[in-house]
Amino acid sequence: MNLTVTPESFRLREVFTISRGSRSEARVLTVRLTLGGVTGWGECVPYARYGESLASVAAQIERLPEGITREALQALLPPGAARNAVDCALWDHAAKSLGARVWQIAGLPTPQPQTTAFTLSLDTPENMRAAAARHAHRPILKIKLGTPDDMARLEAVRAGAPKPIIIVDANEGWSAEIYAELAPHLLRLGVAMVEQPMPAGADAMLAEIARPLPVCADESCHDRATLAALRGKYDIVNIKLDKTGGLTEALALRDAAQAAGLGVMVGCMVGTSLAMAPAVLVAQGATFTDLDGPLLLAEDRENPLHYEAGQVYPPSAELWG
Repeated sequence: MNLTVTPESFRLREVFTISRGSRSEARVLTVRLTLGGVTGWGECVPYARYGESLASVAAQIERLPEGITREALQALLPPGAARNAVDCALWDHAAKSLGARVWQIAGLPTPQPQTTAFTLSLDTPENMRAAAARHAHRPILKIKLGTPDDMARLEAVRAGAPKPIIIVDANEGWSAEIYAELAPHLLRLGVAMVEQPMPAGADAMLAEIARPLPVCADESCHDRATLAALRGKYDIVNIKLDKTGGLTEALALRDAAQAAGLGVMVGCMVGTSLAMAPAVLVAQGATFTDLDGPLLLAEDRENPLHYEAGQVYPPSAELWG
């Protein structure tokens, strides 16, 4: 088995900003795994919020033993970006070796297109209103918030895009007091869901208040082991393969969350179509899908995912799986 790790950068269409900072490119790691003349590949996006860097994640992957299997991988690496890229490469390799699609060997139904959110990055209210107006044709807009000036931004987006469903992501940027103050206004403006309003580990208040507006756990939810701590605080979990550590755990987390009565959102880091491809399988039947990473890019992989009329389509065999 030959395993290679390659850092790559893909330019964004415009600067993308959240409450923790801005970026102008997607910096990813591409893993290629060759065995028996067949090469499978996967992508991950190391995330500093979880103590990851391109170098640290590459080092984790390069330490893996020869002949790693998908089953052994789950115990050898923790949930995170490194395990994600290798897990997805192993799934891709298995599908190509068998001449089948990943969903067939995983026993999943044939995937269908899913309606995806489109994310508006954090900006001035005037600029966010203009961005909302440009994307008012999309079915779902996701707004990055998490600052003291959020009401003006939210009002501006709704004015610019009166019709789309709006979901809000605070990226842990609010306190309990700020969220309690904002919640009635979120409802008034027709927001359908709020994602991670408070920091992970400082969200106990969510269990003590009524939640007429569904609350989604993002930074608070990584894999099945984190589900128990969400009970009574969240209504939905955001499944990202870079948090779960790959497709294997993402599918298991989806099933466990639904069995626990939680809704499912399938999200992404800012990556290419290669990173989104396996997530489309997890997103089947999800409450919300947020796989818009390639729409934010100025350049993408060959044979990219197809987006049309607000939907993301399953990957071609030429891309992945």
